[in-house]
Amino acid sequence: MQIIESYPIAVMMCVITMICWGSWANTQKLASKQWQFQLFYWDYSLGIILISLILGMTMGSSGTEGRSFFADLGQANMQPIRSALIGGILFNLANILVVAAIDIAGMAVAFPVGIGLALVIGVIANYVVNPVGDPLMLGIGVFLVAFAIILDALIYRRLPSAGNTQFVKGLLLSIIAGVLMGFFYRFVAASMALDFASPEEGKLTPYSAVFIFSIGLFISNFLWNTWVMYKPFSGNAVSYTDYFKKGNLKLHFIGILGGLIWGLGMSFSIIASGAAGFAISYGLGQGATMVAAFWGVFIWKEFKDAPAGTDKFIILMFILFIIGLALIVAARLV
Repeated sequence: MQIIESYPIAVMMCVITMICWGSWANTQKLASKQWQFQLFYWDYSLGIILISLILGMTMGSSGTEGRSFFADLGQANMQPIRSALIGGILFNLANILVVAAIDIAGMAVAFPVGIGLALVIGVIANYVVNPVGDPLMLGIGVFLVAFAIILDALIYRRLPSAGNTQFVKGLLLSIIAGVLMGFFYRFVAASMALDFASPEEGKLTPYSAVFIFSIGLFISNFLWNTWVMYKPFSGNAVSYTDYFKKGNLKLHFIGILGGLIWGLGMSFSIIASGAAGFAISYGLGQGATMVAAFWGVFIWKEFKDAPAGTDKFIILMFILFIIGLALIVAARLV
């Protein structure tokens, strides 16, 4: 399989992860004009399985080091498989709540609050188990990102819609999702051997771990997504029949594209973790918050009704994110 040993290349892959994780929700925004996110989400989950298979059969099946994709799946013990599946199940619940929050409150609040909170929790959880990088720099970087999250929430309080029940519901969903999402990566990381080039028997390697993760995500859809289909947080309930009756080729493609984008980011994050460490790899990827906020502010115009003077707070939020992410990167170089 292909293994990344260069830290600069690993950082570049984590930046791609950040862009992917911060951009996939644009497909949900596009599809939501014609059908509910619960229906979109089935295609999204299929897209994640598809990209994990593509990468497993290409990058994961070439090269001279480690185990090939199918050989790795065949030798895996149940404990690593169970851990990766739990990661997918936990992520799926958190992500469905994030998507629901996007639908209710918009990208610029759901991502900074939900994914930003996940960044803080995830970096700490992964560093405790696999302490790679300078803890002081990581700590300061995470603190700045957390401060930016708080600032983002305060900015949203300036909007005319900030006091309505739907907005509060979206904010609460984002917080719950962030707490849950902060732990999913640790389960996937725990399923893998630390040495990708000479992996221990029974453990998974990055490509097989992401594939098992994606299976856990899809299977849990029948629980989590079915729940929000029939008991939605907002809007009308939908059924499985609606998926086939309301959907067309374009809508299905948009959903699968969203999954391909997110899944590519997840795969690159896990692959890069060998050179970067799990805490840094996850932390950089969750810089997606900044990317999503950019889309929400400049493309979807979610702050267009904000009072005068809001722009300076938005600029400060982005500056804090950038400095925080830069410190997270530098933590591996000290």
